[in-house]
Amino acid sequence: MSELLDATLRHLRELVAFDTRNPPRRIGTDGIFAYLRAQLPGFDCSTTDHGAGAIGFLAVRGKPKILFNVHLDTVPDSPHWSASPFELRVSGERAIGLGACDIKGAAAALLTAAAHSSHDMALLFTTDEEANDARCIAGFLQQQRPFDAVIVAEPTRCEAVLAHRGISSVLMKFRGQAGHASGGNALTDSAVHQAIGWGGKALEFVRAQAHQRFGGLTGLRFNIGRIDGGIKANMIAPSAEVRFGFRPLPSMDVDVLLDTFHACADVAPAEFTETFRGPALPAGDVAHAEQKRLAARDLADELGLPIGNAVDFWTESSLFSQAGYTTFVYGPGDIAQAHSADEFVELAQLQTITASYLNIIAGKVHGHA
Repeated sequence: MSELLDATLRHLRELVAFDTRNPPRRIGTDGIFAYLRAQLPGFDCSTTDHGAGAIGFLAVRGKPKILFNVHLDTVPDSPHWSASPFELRVSGERAIGLGACDIKGAAAALLTAAAHSSHDMALLFTTDEEANDARCIAGFLQQQRPFDAVIVAEPTRCEAVLAHRGISSVLMKFRGQAGHASGGNALTDSAVHQAIGWGGKALEFVRAQAHQRFGGLTGLRFNIGRIDGGIKANMIAPSAEVRFGFRPLPSMDVDVLLDTFHACADVAPAEFTETFRGPALPAGDVAHAEQKRLAARDLADELGLPIGNAVDFWTESSLFSQAGYTTFVYGPGDIAQAHSADEFVELAQLQTITASYLNIIAGKVHGHA
């Protein structure tokens, strides 16, 4: 095992041991952040508590041009873990632990890189990425820090990802008229029937978008995540609630899509509220998005990084893009392992990303200083 990998695993073991599940996001300014401060001597560190466990931690050494961003919160663990999710296990070629892949492995690698270099460096750690409540990045962007670029760590198998889908989550409520289910009015008065009818038309619309393309991505991703309503089989449902989400291509207009989904209801919903929106990467209209993608590609080329395909999952890199920063996503691990029981990251990925982060902050391009 190399010195760099050994150091990264030591950090990862400590980071995994901290409970940063989100929800419930019971995260304070001590704990994992006390550990970060202790590992970053020579950095100017500032902590911002945005409330409800959303903590931003900025560490800067010198006057760097590139900011690294990584979230420390994880999804909740499932009962299917074969051992404690908070104890890192190294088995074969894998490091197993909650958040090891998404994305504490990158945080550990950045701490190793910081300790093995005296070059200028900037790190932004956050704790609110996993629950559609992005306070930390919004708060940071208000500071308008003069970085040239932002590299956001997410599991991309050590490839620079330049584009991904946006995301929108919606709450809908339907109102019916309670009554006996034997009546002929049950077909139209049931709020559950209204919801199901809406769902059928929405799915039909989504299927018709299969031909849409952008940068290797195709179609519109859509999911009805939850339907609640009704009382029992012989009563007309007086109310129903639907939660759905969709992930548009960078070339799609989210507001137009929202209007289309709203119009899929035969009876106007009692409520139609977008609860979260994250822009696509790159953010902006099609022309500006392509300019931003090319700028990110040029930076990745300059840093000697392999460029990966566009991805379907959303990241906070798009928030930096929306704010005008050149940005891409780059980190260890495979998204297929994220959020799973016995989540793992390959040791080879940790080795590669640690060396790569070290080269980036040292200003080495294609292996040359």
